[in-house]
Amino acid sequence: MFGRILIANRGEIAQRVIRTCRELGIETVAVYSEADADALYLRQADETICIGPAQSAKSYLNIPAIISAAEVADVDAIHPGYGFLSENEHFAEVCNSCNITFIGPDPESVAAVGNKARARAMAVEADVPVVPGSDGPVQDERTALEVAQRLGYPVMIKASSGGGGRGMRIARNDPSLVSGFHAARAEAEAAFGDPTVYLEKFVENPRHIEVQLLGDKHGNVIHLFERDCSVQRRHQKLIEEAPSPSLTPELRKRMGEAAVRLAKHAKYHNAGTCEFLLDRKGNFYFIEVNARIQVEHTVTEMVTGVDLVREQILVAAGEKLSYRQEDIRIQGHCIEVRINAEDPEKDFQPSPGLIQMYAPPGGPGIRVDSHAYSGYRIPPNYDSMIGKLLAHRSNRDAAIATMLRALDEYVIVGPKTTIPLLSKVLDHAEFRTSRHDTGFVERFLSAHPSAKHKQP
Repeated sequence: MFGRILIANRGEIAQRVIRTCRELGIETVAVYSEADADALYLRQADETICIGPAQSAKSYLNIPAIISAAEVADVDAIHPGYGFLSENEHFAEVCNSCNITFIGPDPESVAAVGNKARARAMAVEADVPVVPGSDGPVQDERTALEVAQRLGYPVMIKASSGGGGRGMRIARNDPSLVSGFHAARAEAEAAFGDPTVYLEKFVENPRHIEVQLLGDKHGNVIHLFERDCSVQRRHQKLIEEAPSPSLTPELRKRMGEAAVRLAKHAKYHNAGTCEFLLDRKGNFYFIEVNARIQVEHTVTEMVTGVDLVREQILVAAGEKLSYRQEDIRIQGHCIEVRINAEDPEKDFQPSPGLIQMYAPPGGPGIRVDSHAYSGYRIPPNYDSMIGKLLAHRSNRDAAIATMLRALDEYVIVGPKTTIPLLSKVLDHAEFRTSRHDTGFVERFLSAHPSAKHKQP
């Protein structure tokens, strides 16, 4: 087992990793930028090292600075968290070359599944259903038009190295395809350094279902069932839940088996997520693999009782998975909401600044993962998420009721937040009866513009 682990991340995920490491008796080294010098979780780490100024490129994305910190602190491994360098093949290679274990899949797996076009090809090889689309990357406008006309509109233009909704455009005719093709390429180049895009048939109003995977270095792979992430705004998830109310037991089994089949085909180990779209007829289609722990991993932890970060660390240390597939059971229902420092009145503009008062909710069935506290100043340089609020109860209706109560209790004075909007979405009949899809939030905001207001 590792003696010391460096956490190459910030915020609530850094705090989350520190907590599991402490339970395992592993010392932690937290790196931080100048903007995060007053972060509360730094007090929980055994050692802290400043790696640069506020800009991500000069700190949390600065591979030489992180590796230097790891060597100075004499760590055995690096946990990348999510975002930043978590799916960076080069970073994983550098860690390995420095005899530092990267707590994630090996560089070859990151490369194989991290590129969406390559992952799609692997899914086809593993007999996993995919959305009809182009045969690999589309390099020019003329080819894009030919593919779109063959598939039939609408189509989705997607960045091969994309994520978080960037490098994606929907085209419903030839002119919008041409403009969307060039816009997606430019955005992908700016965001990921890779302008490559491919085309897929656009699935209208699907559910977004993802299957949590764990694999070890001994060839064992299991799934921990699914999460429903259909409540989104511009491809950014707002609410996640497990189990998905839209899956039958038979469909749940088929999706889990398909995800495992793909992971084994890719020789994948550590934590990962296989994402699918589910149409109204019950057909599911592979869209991508996330080769890292995800923000919403906590939902799966609540309904299965499995500490996913602990399994990540054990697997990276060469141990076999602690669980077999038959050991994994769904227990109750869990809903998670992301509390973001954003102003819904101003098109969800980030709202950084001083938190004058912070009082999270509690009580039966509640979990809060947050690095915020009264007096904390949210920096403007990073993701706007303040924390994650989870409600775990025996059934979905009870989880919704508990979540609404907890949101009403949550006190954050200072920045604007998404709390009022989340309450209205959760209390909406379309969500309560599980008739929602990935377009629900946009329809809701268009029909109820006042739902964006009334910040308490």
